[in-house]
This record gives sequence, C-alpha cells and structure tokens, in this order.
Amino acid sequence: MKAPAVIFDLDGTLIDSAPAIFAVSNAVLAGLGLPALTLPQVRSFVGKGVPNLVRQLLAASGEDPDGPLFERVETALVARYETEVEGNAPYPGVADALVRLAAGGCRLAVCTNKPLRPAEAALAHVGLRDVFDHVLGGDSLPTRKPDPAMLHASHARLGGGPMIYVGDSEIDAETAVNARVPFVLYTEGYRKAPVSALPHRVAFSDFAMLPGIVENFAW
Repeated sequence: MKAPAVIFDLDGTLIDSAPAIFAVSNAVLAGLGLPALTLPQVRSFVGKGVPNLVRQLLAASGEDPDGPLFERVETALVARYETEVEGNAPYPGVADALVRLAAGGCRLAVCTNKPLRPAEAALAHVGLRDVFDHVLGGDSLPTRKPDPAMLHASHARLGGGPMIYVGDSEIDAETAVNARVPFVLYTEGYRKAPVSALPHRVAFSDFAMLPGIVENFAW
C-alpha cells in the first residue's frame, strides 16, 4: 500500500503556540488600554482562527466582540503574529517523528486555522517548515476548519491515496468527521473535553509513538 498522507493541525498539535499568542494578544490589548488576560484564558481561545480569537479577546475584556474595536484588534494581531514568534515551541519528539514519517515515505502537510503567513513563520521559527510539502492556513480557502474543504484540498495536493489527520482539539475531531477521514488524537494539546468525548481512531500522548501508529494503522 502507498504510504499515507499525514496531515497535521498546528497549534496544540505540532507546537505549543499558546505562550506566543498570549504575548501578542496582551500586547495588542495593552495598545488599546485594555487589561491583560491570563495564559489559560488565551489558550482556551485558540483553534478556531483569528476572527474567533479577536471576538474572544474583546468579550473577555468587556468589549463588544463585533463592535468598532474588532477591525483594529484583528489588524494589529495579524501584523504582530508574523514577526513576534518567540514563545512558539515544538512539542517533545515532534521533529524526530516527522523525520521518521518522511523517511518511511509519508507525505506530510499542515492544515491550520491560523493565517498562512503567521503559520509558516511559526513553523520556520521552530525549524519544521521544510519537512512539509505544503501548509494551508485559515485564510488559504474561503472556509476554515471544521469545514472539511481544507483537508480535501491538502489531500489532493499530496496526491491522494490513504490519509490520516492528526490534531488535538474538538475542532480537529469535528473536521475529521466532516471530511470522513481517520483521526489520530494528540492528547497533550488544547482540547477541553475528555479524550473519550472526541471521536478518534487512535489517541497518543508522546510523539515517539506516532510513526508506529501510522505504520501499523488499521485501514
């Protein structure tokens, strides 16, 4: 059988980006004279794309999430996202797992709701960008996850064949269901629900396990 296409979520799956998003978010809020939020608050906002993040930041600050500040916060956030990449860090074992998957013939890509240029900047910062055939961001297509279009587009770019989607959250699980593809759940990311509440084929807590999971996947 042809080696599978393995498509990854980014935030909470490959990298712990919450510290970087936390720093950028509070810098933007401070520029508007709004109080700082906590890291757990900001982490809970990650995963649904920048528009959702902006609304959550404004709501948590006591502002209208769809009011006059929305555009200012969104513009400032995206501008900082691309260059202020300190605080992004790969989860333990990610780099080795990706090298092993690629050596085994797997075709690798990233599908994230983070905008494309900040996503590529974060991957480059942690030394992972060159491992992937391509990256699709939340602004690459007219829709974003949990709409399945991103996974389908990525799969087509990778040449089709068997496919696995790896993610960490409720959004990722829903995306896999919508796309009708097998979902492998990384349990150490940003999910809020219990592992048992998310539909998945396999769950893992250590990236050293992932190449074996892919190699022995029960299609």
